[in-house]
Amino acid sequence: MKMAVSQILPLIFVILITLIFILRHKSKNSIKPSSSSTQLPKSYPIFGTYFAASANKHRRLEWFTELLQNSPTATFVINHLIGPRQIITANPDVVRHILSSNFSNYQKGESIRVNLTDFLGDGIFCADGKSWKFQRQISSYEFNNKSLRKFVETVVDSELNDRLLPILSAAADGGSGNGKILDLQDLLQRFAFDNICKIAFGYDPAYLLPSLPESKFAVAFDEATKISGERSVALIPLLWKIKRFIGIGSQRDLAVFVSEVRNFAMTVIKEKNKELAEKSSLESVDLLSRFLSTGHSDEKFVTDIVISFILAGRDTTSAALTWFFYLISKNPRIEREILKEISKLSGSAYEETKEMVYTQAAICESMRLYPPVPSDSKEVRNDDVLPCGTAVRKGEKVTYHPYAMGRTESIWGKDWAEYRPERWLEWEEKAEKWRFVGRDPYSYPVFQAGPRICLGKEMAFLQMKRVVAGVMRRFEVVSAVEEGVEPVFMAYLTSKMKGGFPVMIKERLDT
Repeated sequence: MKMAVSQILPLIFVILITLIFILRHKSKNSIKPSSSSTQLPKSYPIFGTYFAASANKHRRLEWFTELLQNSPTATFVINHLIGPRQIITANPDVVRHILSSNFSNYQKGESIRVNLTDFLGDGIFCADGKSWKFQRQISSYEFNNKSLRKFVETVVDSELNDRLLPILSAAADGGSGNGKILDLQDLLQRFAFDNICKIAFGYDPAYLLPSLPESKFAVAFDEATKISGERSVALIPLLWKIKRFIGIGSQRDLAVFVSEVRNFAMTVIKEKNKELAEKSSLESVDLLSRFLSTGHSDEKFVTDIVISFILAGRDTTSAALTWFFYLISKNPRIEREILKEISKLSGSAYEETKEMVYTQAAICESMRLYPPVPSDSKEVRNDDVLPCGTAVRKGEKVTYHPYAMGRTESIWGKDWAEYRPERWLEWEEKAEKWRFVGRDPYSYPVFQAGPRICLGKEMAFLQMKRVVAGVMRRFEVVSAVEEGVEPVFMAYLTSKMKGGFPVMIKERLDT
């Protein structure tokens, strides 16, 4: 068997390299990306829509958005070179269908799971059926626990007041105009990483310190997320699968990074088990302690769950806050409205965040334009017809696209490109204050919707509002992005601002 594989692999490589050379040559000379193109991608026998996809691979989100904006049904079909078709949609009726109305027919499935299981194992993001229901049940119970919410408040405030604000204060210009330039995205990622590790593990990685230390675990986690995300958008998935089989290139690197992450997680779990065994009662309220204390002793199972929670809580909130502060720096009117709201705050952390309705609207509006998870896919279990009339077959993927949906005129109106928190608010004349009005989750699926809706949604808003209030009370965040340059939105499993977000920090003199 080994001899046969060794003989076949070189032949496969020769065929693939020849094919890729032909395809790249064809795509470079026959199709060029166009930001103004309104035509659906042309599909060829065997090659499908590969040529158009290859020509637009460096602007995939923008290309998909243009196609969806110009599709009468806000849905189109990609015919892959290898593998089943993929349906891309920004149609709220289709989103409702796959996430709720016909939920059981649209699952993660093997084609999606194979991209992620090396990293996430059998955690909740990869699970279907009974495994998903079980994880969802125990996770839902823990997330609705009041003591966990209080623990989250304590962790966030500690990280904010003891680490983030002192770093911003040290970098502030003090009115001199000579402040230090910081990468706010990096600081927010470190902030979120410390937070989620404390909440999930009961472990403090101390990643957000004035020295901005390196962390093997954090770096490995970031790289594993990136490479796993690249698998999901690969034009020829067979290539990365061959690399994984042989153990070369990015797939060899992924194995190293995943080993680093999982070994670290297992070490923490063993230490936590030992700690719990020495106690007569549960004193810790982190998620790991809760899972272990309720009898979930399978270390791999618990590791999978905790790694999934770190992924959910690390990059999503930091990405949302990065784009929020960028948009605020460009919109002084909205900044003034948020400052007015912050100046009136009083009471406990939880009560304060409930009062921050304009701030919540501004955060929702920034996530509309720059969603932390720009797209998500489900696999079709049985043949079906989508509400838009598109027939789908077993094994195909349906991808809904929050990034494109946030730029769809039929959902948000002709002013969709405008950053306007008021679209989330209603003015109450008697009370003389704003009231937050949520949008249909199938038109705004930033937190998913239906049975798989994000469990940590309220926790995320608590964290983001506390950060906004804490930072904006004391500091003005001034964008140091070069004038006339638009930051680039990048997407892997989660989104980022390419190259970071350079800022200058100014003390607010009126506080």
